[in-house]
Amino acid sequence: MRRIILTTESGADLPVELAVKHNVQVVPMHVIMDGQDYLDGSLPVTEIYDFYERTKKTSSTTSTNSHEYFEFFTKIKNDYPDCIIIHVGYTSKASSSFQNAVIATEELNDIYLIDALNVTGGLTAIVMYAVTLLEKEPSIDPVRLVEKIESIVPKSRLAFVPGSLEFLRAGGRVSNLAYLGGALLKIKPRIELIDGNLVSTKKYRGNMEAVSEKLMRDYLSQYDIDREQLYLLYSIGLDEGIKQGMDVIAKEADFKNVKWIQAGAMISSHAGPGGVGIAGLEV
Repeated sequence: MRRIILTTESGADLPVELAVKHNVQVVPMHVIMDGQDYLDGSLPVTEIYDFYERTKKTSSTTSTNSHEYFEFFTKIKNDYPDCIIIHVGYTSKASSSFQNAVIATEELNDIYLIDALNVTGGLTAIVMYAVTLLEKEPSIDPVRLVEKIESIVPKSRLAFVPGSLEFLRAGGRVSNLAYLGGALLKIKPRIELIDGNLVSTKKYRGNMEAVSEKLMRDYLSQYDIDREQLYLLYSIGLDEGIKQGMDVIAKEADFKNVKWIQAGAMISSHAGPGGVGIAGLEV
């Protein structure tokens, strides 16, 4: 039986303990700050926020390039001879990373690439779905496994409220007009992944405590999420009381497993400090 290895990008924010426990291989994306290129995961998130406080400039991000992908996949092939790789990738609509993976694998065999059309917790939800399938049926045909993963991609739902509109504005994620309106009216946009694209679907007013509750209740009302697993997301700076309140709502909704995920440097470069989100799979 040939071993199947699952891989993804750092933009999934897959917690290290889950990656290690389930042997999911993670390739780093890049964060650019003050002209310096850092691999995502090598840079403390707090340095991104400190840099902004000092300079009023935000860091930027770049994708994993094709050469890095080639080396990444080749190393896995060397470490696990005769293995089959299934890569669950960051949305191709917001990064060239997936296309670079396609280029890197043109001369490699037994590698399947899946465009998850999602990021951070939404991508992690798909990766962990794949982990569960593979652990339940280690001898599953890889083509069948790929089909099952691809079928769940449209069912992964991610919604989040960024902690800082300034970070979104600087990264071109919202227009200046939307930014100014939000700043003046204390409006916080709800961002979702729609067909792989980041889209503002709703606006909330109030402090983050009130907004986080509205976000969760709206999300759970709109989507019939599988109660087996829920992913709650935060960027550094979110008040612990808000997290506790969201845990209470998740418990009231009868979720069996609730996992908090911290946004890494790559995602935090766009979302800013104190952001909050929710992700899961529709039944």
